[in-house]
Amino acid sequence: MILTAKTLYGLEKVLSRELAALGAENIQAVNRAVTFEGDRYMLYKSNYCLRTALSVLVQIAVFRIRSANDLYRRCMKIDWSLYLDSRSTFAVSAVVNSPLFRHSGFAGLRLKDAVADWFRSRTGNRPSVDSDNPDILINLHISNDLVTVSLDSSAQPLFKRGYRQQQGTAPMNEILAAGIIMISGWNSRVPLIDPMCGSGTIPVEAALIASNTPPGKFRKRFGFQKWSDYDKNMFIAMKDEAESLIKPCEGMIFCSDISGDAVELSNANIRSAGLTNMIYCRVEDFRNLKAPSAEGVVIMNPPYGQRIRTDDSNEFYGMIGTVLKHGFPGFDAWIISSDREALKHVGLKPSAKTTLFNGALECLLVNYKLYRGSKKHFKDNLF
Repeated sequence: MILTAKTLYGLEKVLSRELAALGAENIQAVNRAVTFEGDRYMLYKSNYCLRTALSVLVQIAVFRIRSANDLYRRCMKIDWSLYLDSRSTFAVSAVVNSPLFRHSGFAGLRLKDAVADWFRSRTGNRPSVDSDNPDILINLHISNDLVTVSLDSSAQPLFKRGYRQQQGTAPMNEILAAGIIMISGWNSRVPLIDPMCGSGTIPVEAALIASNTPPGKFRKRFGFQKWSDYDKNMFIAMKDEAESLIKPCEGMIFCSDISGDAVELSNANIRSAGLTNMIYCRVEDFRNLKAPSAEGVVIMNPPYGQRIRTDDSNEFYGMIGTVLKHGFPGFDAWIISSDREALKHVGLKPSAKTTLFNGALECLLVNYKLYRGSKKHFKDNLF
């Protein structure tokens, strides 16, 4: 079957590597998504094991249209009895970028009408629409005149891992956190430090990666479990295989925050995920931190943008650069922020920059190599 894993902008390559590691075939990265091929086992496995996927779609029809009526007519030709019956509930999620439609909602309504009319004309009954908890979630994507109709096998977005007990102000999306950690190249044999941890998303995702714990382990339900062809035994076998690969975390993960409330939230989420033996979390002012080892990785999500304002962001980011330079020599630092002006005041030379999105905010993920002594001294002593 042809599958599509949706993701956040900038994480397409990371997701492609994840899919290759799972054994997916014909992997192709596109904008905010990766297409691939696999069987039902791969469908279950991708939902359960992918860290940077928002959802996994199963393609059921692709066609071109010339008008809104064409959409209805072509959708009436799909054999909907393969996917639901008149007793099922369904919903439609539409993403439309086409001059043929004024807005996505109208296109979604035409698809809903087609599904309802298809059943009514054959059975005299029609399935009901349930926007909150449908048996079948149909995904409609229209780009100009090209229409793709898919079934959303995830239903609830995959960033809803199931371990989060509470969330603080402006929590980071779990998929974004996992993607940043994977971009950083952290190998889990050296410490990872998040000195502004908020509700603990980065350290929890790091521990899941380091221990090879599937991110779907904490979820109670996936969309495909309501499908008529759901194979419970296959799903259990897949889970057993994935969880047999869980291992102890080699390195240590440290996180802290100046807010006691934030640390309390972090610890609640860490406990919920069963990771208290892998993550050490405490209340601490970043300015007082020192590196616990000669090398490691720092990942920071400092206050920025419209969500949280600091009194003087330029001065604040300047302080971050000073602490990193003097307190973490030999480390690899990564900062994500939407405040490009403030990032200029970090005062360190970036080694790499990646554009990502934290919600609707366009951000830069910036890497800083924190050499011991000067960069020239570091290069001169490499060999």
